[in-house]
Amino acid sequence: MDQWLAALPKTELHVHIEGTLEPELMFTLARRNGVSLPWVDVEGVRAAYRFHNLQSFLDLYYAGASVLQTEADFFQLAMAYFRRAVADGVKHCEVFFDPQTHIDRGIDIGTVIRGLARAAEAIRAESGLSVYYILCFLRHLSAESAMQTLLDALPYRRHFVGVGLDSSEVGNPPERFETVFEQARLEGLQRVAHAGEEGPPEYIWQALDLLRVARIDHGVRAEEDPQLMHRLQQEQIPLTVCPLSNLKLKGVDDLRQHNLKRLLDAGLCVTVNSDDPAYFDGYVLANYRAVAAALGLSRENLYNIARNGFVASFLPEVEKARWLAILEQYWNDTADSPVRPA
Repeated sequence: MDQWLAALPKTELHVHIEGTLEPELMFTLARRNGVSLPWVDVEGVRAAYRFHNLQSFLDLYYAGASVLQTEADFFQLAMAYFRRAVADGVKHCEVFFDPQTHIDRGIDIGTVIRGLARAAEAIRAESGLSVYYILCFLRHLSAESAMQTLLDALPYRRHFVGVGLDSSEVGNPPERFETVFEQARLEGLQRVAHAGEEGPPEYIWQALDLLRVARIDHGVRAEEDPQLMHRLQQEQIPLTVCPLSNLKLKGVDDLRQHNLKRLLDAGLCVTVNSDDPAYFDGYVLANYRAVAAALGLSRENLYNIARNGFVASFLPEVEKARWLAILEQYWNDTADSPVRPA
């Protein structure tokens, strides 16, 4: 199973590039840029990775991001993640970035986007991995700040395919950002939003009805609302679930309690992703392995999760069809049964 899972063609639709900053690279960039960190060494950083909720993680996450200063830094960060993704069997990824985190430190948005864009081009040439970027707004900041960020980013429009909403969920409902998401829609951008991670199911409703999103990031609290579950199933609205993130941030106390299998059995379009893997003990393959073991997922379950990832992606239909055919061939070549799962 482990070898089969490693070679299974996958997507990654929910990963924050700033959340892939490993402590070793953090200290390398801190030395290069003369940034003082609140930890003495790599071990000190890792010892701080004991979070009790989302906010406790975000406090450390923003401190770590302070080392990112130059175009070369963003390039190096992204390349490190992409090579790990390739090693995990990822064929296509859609990567979040948080420009406000850097703008607020005086970093020009062009510096961020150019560095990331160069990395996407480099990894495609190196390995064939396809990369789309999604610009995320920080929901703990104002809607006006989000709008200004979008306007500042538009000269670089060719380098990102959509917008998202992340950061502290509780007390920051999606409805606050309706205007900026409408502007993004008018610009032809895809829309996604974090909702139903720590926030209530109502936030998922708002993301769907007010922000008009194509995907829900996390969405695990949807299970509390039967009517919402019915809608997600009927409309096949994808959920980008991040199991090890939910465990690390105390959404569940034990991965065996995670509702991913129940969501899958209910017919929802569930995908598996890593979120902030440098902080949450695992990249995408580790997340697949962890839920497979904890929830007793079958090869058919795992195949369907991987298939959902390609279906839920923003790839052109012809590219989706190509990867779905490759995935089906992999199943037929390796699964116990030659019959493709339903």
